[in-house]
Parts: sequence; C-alpha cells; structure tokens
Amino acid sequence: MEDRQKILESFPRDPDYIIEILHELQNRNPYNYLTPEDIKACAEYLGLPVSYVEGVASFYSMFSLKPRGRYVIRLCDSPPCHLVGSESLLEYLEKKLNIKVGETTEDKLFTLELTSCLGVCAVAPAMMINDEVYGNLTFEKIDKILEEKRGNL
Repeated sequence: MEDRQKILESFPRDPDYIIEILHELQNRNPYNYLTPEDIKACAEYLGLPVSYVEGVASFYSMFSLKPRGRYVIRLCDSPPCHLVGSESLLEYLEKKLNIKVGETTEDKLFTLELTSCLGVCAVAPAMMINDEVYGNLTFEKIDKILEEKRGNL
C-alpha cells in the first residue's frame, strides 16, 4: 500500500522508531488496528524479525491486532477513577453502546476498552477516545461526547 510506504519512509530506518511507526500505521487505519501487512512492512523496513514487531505490538495496550471501531473508548479503571464512579460509568457505557469491554458496536463506530491509568487523576473519572482525554465524567457528559462523535461522521 502506497500510504503504508509513505509512513515508513517518513521515519529513519532505526529500530528506535518502532513505536512511532506502529502508531502512525495504526492511526491511518479506519479500524484502528495493525494489519499483518503493517507488521510485516514495519519489520522489513527496520530489518527486524516479524515476530519481534508482533511482540512489540501485542505488548502495548495502545496497539491492536484486530479491527476496532472508528472511536476507541478507553475508560480509566485506576483506583482514583474507581473511587469516584468509573464502575457505574462502565455499566452505563456498556448499556448505552450495547457492548461489553473489548467489543465493537455493530456500526463499527465505537470499541470499549479499560485502561489501568490515564494519568489525569485530578479530573477523575476519566476516559480517552482515540487521542482525546475527557474528565469529570457524568452520564450526561458521556451522552454529549458520544453524540458529538456520532455527528463527526
């Protein structure tokens, strides 16, 4: 894929750039994941074994090797978020989206995931959708955010 090659060539052929390359490859995919072709192309470009690149991609929770929704919702489940209601927000999101953690909505718009920490404890409870963080969450705020995302189509 021409797009993939442009991404690869925008980085030095240095294994130190593997994380950045994988992020860019995943970000250009409308289903927010790394394809087997992405993994292979990255390995070839950096002169690394495919198994090594797969290992890196599967180790970090921000990467996925299976298709996800256009918007990946990561709800923080750290102790501070948990103490101020992330558990009830998780139940609300599951009911609102009609999916469980790790699943994607039928329209392929949202995938729901948990993360152990977003590092924004001062605005707990919090979630991240793709690269954007939302804090001080309430049911109403979640409704507004989801509607905003649906409107961005």
